[in-house]
Amino acid sequence: MKKIISTAFIGAIGGAFALIANYYFLPQSAPNQTSYNPYATPTQLTSYNGLTNSVPDFVSSAEKSLNSVVHIKTIVESNNNLSYDPFQDWFFGGRQRQPNMMQGSGSGVIISQDGYIVTNNHVVKDATKIEIVLNDKRSYIADVIGTDPTTDLALLKVKESNLPFVNYGNSDVVKIGEWVLAVGNPFNLNSTVTAGIISAKGRNINILETNVGGLAPIESFIQTDAAVNPGNSGGALVNTNGELVGINTAIASNNGSYQGYSFAIPVNIVKKVVSDLIEFGTVQRAYIGLSIQDIDAKFAEEKRIKQLKGVYVNGLTENGAGELAGVKIGDIVTKVENVAISGTSELLEQIGKFRPSDKINITIIRNEKEMELPVVLKNKENNLGIIKKPEVFRTSINSLGAEFEELNESDFTKYKLQSGVKIHKLQPGKLLNAGIKEGFVITSIDKKKITSIKEVQTMLENKTGGVLIEGVYPNGMRAYYGFGL
Repeated sequence: MKKIISTAFIGAIGGAFALIANYYFLPQSAPNQTSYNPYATPTQLTSYNGLTNSVPDFVSSAEKSLNSVVHIKTIVESNNNLSYDPFQDWFFGGRQRQPNMMQGSGSGVIISQDGYIVTNNHVVKDATKIEIVLNDKRSYIADVIGTDPTTDLALLKVKESNLPFVNYGNSDVVKIGEWVLAVGNPFNLNSTVTAGIISAKGRNINILETNVGGLAPIESFIQTDAAVNPGNSGGALVNTNGELVGINTAIASNNGSYQGYSFAIPVNIVKKVVSDLIEFGTVQRAYIGLSIQDIDAKFAEEKRIKQLKGVYVNGLTENGAGELAGVKIGDIVTKVENVAISGTSELLEQIGKFRPSDKINITIIRNEKEMELPVVLKNKENNLGIIKKPEVFRTSINSLGAEFEELNESDFTKYKLQSGVKIHKLQPGKLLNAGIKEGFVITSIDKKKITSIKEVQTMLENKTGGVLIEGVYPNGMRAYYGFGL
């Protein structure tokens, strides 16, 4: 078994979505696509031989969930493959380039009658327009309430009432072998239902980026064999009672289409993220302050451990939640709030249901004796406070099409900077047309250091002609952009 070692902080919610290896879900949009073109899906007639008595009746479950799952259509403006002369832009005041219009398709789940919808972050990422189409063909434009790239979840809102919504289930109690339905819009085929069983729980498939914004990912997927394909992303995984138990997110495939395995975010993580985004505007991540490792047969033999269940503690954060609770190196964590833990991904999932300052009980084994310890969880700053949503300011210069955010202490460390202003969100405008991406930190304008949003406004409000912007991306890459005002 692969050994997995966590970072020093085990976080509640973490990691941004990245498609790597042989795990897929996003359909690929063609550049310069300006009209909506559904996938050409081959179909054939098949005979019906009836179901055996061992298969449950899915009709009731499908009826409860179908109207609560929506089709999400997005428009993304891309500047890829645009030809232009940067020197002409610089000396002659720039040109209004028309970005490519790409369209995407996915699914979402209505979770309240007043219009809250949960989906995957990768479904709506970078979208300039999000259209929600209900099963009865009603259509709405959705606002983004908040996103959590660290779990690949996003919360949307439409202005409507009395909408059909799905009830939450409990992903902790679902069993391997239990029947489930996947509901979504694969290949733009609206309101598609497929059936399968839960194949595994607590799957870590390494598709979430690590250390995004200083946050570690959680990967504890529910694995099923229900057929899902591109377009199912963000759709519902429901049990035979029609209750939501997961959000379909990824597939294991050699070609990007279904080949037998699909993965869903457990609904208990979804509930926590949604609640945080509504109440605080940002996800409140709890940390237990342990460095942990999975236990396999070889490791157990080396450490003379008699059991393979649980996770091994190989490090402690100084004054962290675990250390203050009395956890010691060499302890084995087997339960969180009486929920059994078999590996690191399951521990991350369980801690992910809580907020900083929450008091929980963990069960450990020390010297072959079981004991229970109360733990008061902390935040990423190693204190008990609630993390506030960063203040975001929209510039008075509408042509820029940007919202700016002041850097915090974590950002200064992450970017290795002492000053700068982060681009929080981009809309059609000068910065987007120049090729600048969200997350870019402006460090200087026309060779003058930038320390605040006010300085950005002051320097650009009355500016005419060419502008040179310098800065850095989260991956450390420095970049320069020139355009005309």
